[in-house]
Amino acid sequence: MSSEEASHTENAEEKKLSKKELAKLERQRKRQEAAAAASAISAVKIDEDDPLAANYGEIPLNDLQSKEISGKKWTKVEHLNSELKDQVVLVRGRAQAIRAVGKKMAFVVVRKRGFTVQCVLTVAPDLVSPQMVKFATSLSRESIVDIEGVISVPGQAITGASQQVEIQVRKLYCVNKAAPTLPIMIEDAARSEVEIEKALQAGEQLVRVNQDTRLNFRVLDIRTPANQGIFRIQYHVEKIFRQFLESEGFFGIHTPKLIAGSSEGGSAVFRLDYKGTPACLAQSPQLHKQMSICGDFNRVFEIGPVFRAEDSFTHRHLCEFTGLDVEMEIEEHYSEVMDIVDRLFVTIFDSLNETCSKELSAINKQYPFDKLKYLRKTLRLTFEEGVQMLKEAGVEIDPLGDLNTETERKLGQLVLEKYGTEFYILHRYPLAVRPFYTMPCHDSPNYSNSFDVFIRGEEIISGAQRVHVPEFLVERAQSCGIDVKTISTYIDAFRYGAPPHGGFGVGLERVVMLFCALNNIRKTSLFPRDPQRIAP
Repeated sequence: MSSEEASHTENAEEKKLSKKELAKLERQRKRQEAAAAASAISAVKIDEDDPLAANYGEIPLNDLQSKEISGKKWTKVEHLNSELKDQVVLVRGRAQAIRAVGKKMAFVVVRKRGFTVQCVLTVAPDLVSPQMVKFATSLSRESIVDIEGVISVPGQAITGASQQVEIQVRKLYCVNKAAPTLPIMIEDAARSEVEIEKALQAGEQLVRVNQDTRLNFRVLDIRTPANQGIFRIQYHVEKIFRQFLESEGFFGIHTPKLIAGSSEGGSAVFRLDYKGTPACLAQSPQLHKQMSICGDFNRVFEIGPVFRAEDSFTHRHLCEFTGLDVEMEIEEHYSEVMDIVDRLFVTIFDSLNETCSKELSAINKQYPFDKLKYLRKTLRLTFEEGVQMLKEAGVEIDPLGDLNTETERKLGQLVLEKYGTEFYILHRYPLAVRPFYTMPCHDSPNYSNSFDVFIRGEEIISGAQRVHVPEFLVERAQSCGIDVKTISTYIDAFRYGAPPHGGFGVGLERVVMLFCALNNIRKTSLFPRDPQRIAP
């Protein structure tokens, strides 16, 4: 049998294999490659007779212990461009990809902060030795390297790097070597479902990294371009939240996360012993931010951790998340709180679209999504109007009950079709489904001065006017089954004179998830905590 016939037979046999068997073969292939790479690394020895030996190698730990300041000038990878042509630069980053071209040439793609540059080693007298090329190709991917070289501008576009220049390497040092075998490969973790499906249709089996594997090796997973974008978007949301509220006369506070009783009136709290006294982790800063208003702080906000002990295994719940909370005095109407929500989130969305194009593009490449549709003046519907829209669409719900996930999504679809927006406010919720501190409507005891806010058919904000009369607050707490003794200091705060006030809370991770149309909130939590995960 000829080699061509043998190859044809092998391909035919491979096509008969199941997806599971193909995946197993792929894993075996990767293990063999990793073993070969590890063997190559252990085999590399710097030739002491190499006159260029000082220009490459592993930096000794002693030299990395901050023993002196050398005065070296470093250039950021993102700043490398054609204006630096023929100049010597020094960069530090990760060896993202390494490729040998024979024994006399190698390419190393270096990555830093999501930017990449192609570095070229070419054997030449007094510049690069064959041993130096061998050392470069022995490096394990994701190792930290220092590279010094001259900037050149190739005549054609570089497809494998973000920067359209090359570094002609003159010195190459390994600062810290990564393990030769990584539990997940960055290129696998960065692959989109679209790529995987296209490959399957073409008969090619690509590695799919599942959610649990990503979270088990989160430090590697967050190196992907999409994750770099997600968490920079998250920071930007937090930054604009803070800046906007400061411009509206709010200032930041920090409330305790150890409290004596439930802050939301539910049973889903993390209970603990506080020096012999029963206590729990705060479900929100609700009680203390209201007490701050009673202390004449007027307008406050907080960015901090929130804890929920719910056994929620959904795509949008976590046991710990970052809360963005606001509380403010009301002069006449709780619509003043909704006005803040309106302007705040339109400002956030505008800012993300205007200043985060690179991050959004990186996310979109791996997790394709349509740009969020929102109005310059946010749509407001009453709960009763929402119920009527659902009823007209053939969806019957309890007019004094809450919306479930399915009806929220259906209403979001109806609102988008009728009003052309995926961001809207639904207010005057039934009182029975709101916390004890929620103010009832003046014209109906069945409804309340409260609201929820939705993005893409999912709730992101709950807010309301609060009860500020202590006697009524006690009555409401007792009717919700709360032991008043556990919140006595909170209720006492209202006995000394409290202004009408209201506020809202929003989960940072959920905002980012829905703005980017991601399918799971764990993608927007750096190290997520859910009922089954408390590590890493």
